[in-house]
Amino acid sequence: MTDSPAATIPEGDRPTMPALAKGWRCRCPECGKGKILHSYLKVNSNCSHCGLDLTHARADDGPAYLTILIVGHIMAPLMHVVYFSWRPEPLVMFTVFTIGCIASSLYLLPRMKGIVIAYQWARRMHGFGKDTPAGQGQ
Repeated sequence: MTDSPAATIPEGDRPTMPALAKGWRCRCPECGKGKILHSYLKVNSNCSHCGLDLTHARADDGPAYLTILIVGHIMAPLMHVVYFSWRPEPLVMFTVFTIGCIASSLYLLPRMKGIVIAYQWARRMHGFGKDTPAGQGQ
């Protein structure tokens, strides 16, 4: 009997954290080399490197909600600290935080979409299930 970590992982199990890291980089959750997205938020039909079928991905509004959650939880306390520490003019504060919110949202949105798709793949959700072998396109 072997006590190696590979022996404790069931056959066909997909580790979630490495998949999420690949999703953050907008890469294929299986191989980590092919791109998930093209033209900012459109999902490729399959991975250009390993051929994983990505048509099953259903991100819907999840990435937008996650982006709003993260940006809101960072910017709201930051606005509070900036206002009470330096008391900037309202127009200056509005301009700086508007640009900051837009820039961080545009940066995070495709990454959140990659994370949602990678999570679906790792948990075998929708068409990424056990009956569809990973890496096999339709």
